[in-house]
Amino acid sequence: MENNKLINRVQDLGALIALVLLVVVISFISPEFRTVDNFLSLLRQSSINGLIAFGMTCVILTGGIDLSVGSVLALTTAICASLIVNGTPVALAMIIALVIGVVFGAISGIFVTKGRLQPFIATLITMTVFRGATMIFMDGKPISNLGSSFLLKFLGKGAILGIPLPVILFIVIFAIFMFVLEKTTFGRRIYATGSNWKSAKLAGVNIDRTKIAAYAISGLMSAMAGLILLSRLNSAQPTLGSGYELDAIAAVALGGVSMNGGRGRIWGTFVGVLIIAVLNNGLNILGVSSYYQDVVKGIVILIAVLSDRKR
Repeated sequence: MENNKLINRVQDLGALIALVLLVVVISFISPEFRTVDNFLSLLRQSSINGLIAFGMTCVILTGGIDLSVGSVLALTTAICASLIVNGTPVALAMIIALVIGVVFGAISGIFVTKGRLQPFIATLITMTVFRGATMIFMDGKPISNLGSSFLLKFLGKGAILGIPLPVILFIVIFAIFMFVLEKTTFGRRIYATGSNWKSAKLAGVNIDRTKIAAYAISGLMSAMAGLILLSRLNSAQPTLGSGYELDAIAAVALGGVSMNGGRGRIWGTFVGVLIIAVLNNGLNILGVSSYYQDVVKGIVILIAVLSDRKR
């Protein structure tokens, strides 16, 4: 019995143990990796995937998946950039982009709940439509010359006490998600929906509303990540966000969240995001080709998913 408890505990902490080992090994191989500047850069880069992955966690916990996050990011960023170029105050343009992100996410949720489509199919549809709409809206060209607004620059490039603002947002939003998922009624409904929706429905949980809310949150996080990218690049690109859904899903899987829903914790996703970031950063410093990086990440994800199935 005690051995089983120990094994389960080690499995639960598997992602954290893997992260520590990964950091130690890469730090030993490359002194450049363990500098403060590199760690801050690593955290800044991970903030984008982190925000998207937090929203993805809510969706996966309900038993779904969201392939549209990258397309939502691109379209909301394009709309925000267009509003700014046409004279809309930056703060208002950002709020509009966030609201649109919520709406786009909710549309995916409605397709899943009211349309009775499989989450993979529903979000594949919205991914394709939103990406096409982005290309049409931007005519395949970037939107630049966004001006010199302090707010726009500060969001992606600013720092407080030497800590980049995206890193601060990453940590604060992580804390909010942890509180909501672990300490609130809504969080319990998320877990109940993914664990056994029939029992949850009998217990009074509105399954459709909970799933739509989860997808809406995913859309909000995608839009927020897009605003940070818009600030860093000072332009909106029609291909922005391509492939981001894969890194987000990878982070969730690495963090031990069950792809079948109903099990896993947001801190695991946080660790999974850092594993992806450390892998990317470390392999870049070591001069490993991007082609090999994809292979390495794929193997790591495979190990994580097989471990989840075993548990």
